[in-house]
Amino acid sequence: MNEACRQLGVRQQTLYAYTSRGKLEAMADPADSRRSLYRAEDVARLAQRKQAGRKRETLASQALSGVEPSIPTALSTFHRGSLFYRGQDAVQLAQSGSLEQLAQLLWASEGPITFSTDGAKPPQPGRAAAFSVLGVLAAQGLSTQGRSPRVLCDEAQALVGQLALAMGAQRSARPLHERLAKGWKQTAAVADLLRVALVLLADHELTSSAFATRIAASTGASLPACLLAGLCTLSGPSHGDASGQIQGHLAEVERLGADAVVQRHLAMGLPLAGFGHHLYPDGDPRAQALLALFEPSPRVARFIQQASAQTGLPPNVDMALAALVAHLNLPADASFGMIAIARSVGLLAHCFEQLEVRQSIRPRGRYVGPRLVGV
Repeated sequence: MNEACRQLGVRQQTLYAYTSRGKLEAMADPADSRRSLYRAEDVARLAQRKQAGRKRETLASQALSGVEPSIPTALSTFHRGSLFYRGQDAVQLAQSGSLEQLAQLLWASEGPITFSTDGAKPPQPGRAAAFSVLGVLAAQGLSTQGRSPRVLCDEAQALVGQLALAMGAQRSARPLHERLAKGWKQTAAVADLLRVALVLLADHELTSSAFATRIAASTGASLPACLLAGLCTLSGPSHGDASGQIQGHLAEVERLGADAVVQRHLAMGLPLAGFGHHLYPDGDPRAQALLALFEPSPRVARFIQQASAQTGLPPNVDMALAALVAHLNLPADASFGMIAIARSVGLLAHCFEQLEVRQSIRPRGRYVGPRLVGV
């Protein structure tokens, strides 16, 4: 209680009021029934909001940095350390669901989704091929304005299918995880692992890439242009390509050993990518679900164990995905490929949701440059 009061800068009475209004979750202290324990996640979130304040200028300047999200969405959210897609637990959906079924849920499609496409598989599948294909489609695409949801949904299915082909998936009518496994010369058991990963990666609320997609959608840009805007943003190392940094760590682990890599990075004050997530202080449930389905190599397992022990941060889904790619010896672009394919479903869902608003996203700049001449 004292620590919660200190972090929030309030008295005990105010803490009780926060609890009664549902802003904080409290439970009895097992060691002393006269005391209460408060959920650290709730305290941190409330402290952040209090610090941000309620001034209009503060809210306007911070709304774009994630302190106080301002775009309503019915697609995904977080609650008590879990991720939910349209109110359903993402980890539970991943136990048996496919990316096609999740797309039907997120896109609110009346019919089944197939991701079928007439596109051709490129001779050199990978990231470059994927962006090249989307670039051409974006240049030739039709505006979303004046087109029915059914037509846009059909185009979205083909877009995801073409993206998957460009990343190496086999061309067939089978579910996408099976097509990826075939294209990467993997077994049916591996296909099921890919299915779980794809469902877990499909959306993550209002990320930078989702926001970029929504901005493009709000202008009436074509579906491929909206998707390309989102995927370009996703490609940054601080977003969807974090697994690229982790693969570098794992390559070091193979050469130097897990203990040496962890010690070297921490001794130099270098962060270890793939550990911790500010939305999941108790651990990323997506990582937990994925890592429970396979055994990483002994060296990778040792690296995860040592890094977590020395930093106090559990592995996140980027670490789990990189470990899966290393475990299966998948192509170098497989981590980004799976994230891009899965997240394309979520990005297109954000596009569809934004189209219902029928209003351009146009933030205002707060000028801080030189004094205006002649004014």
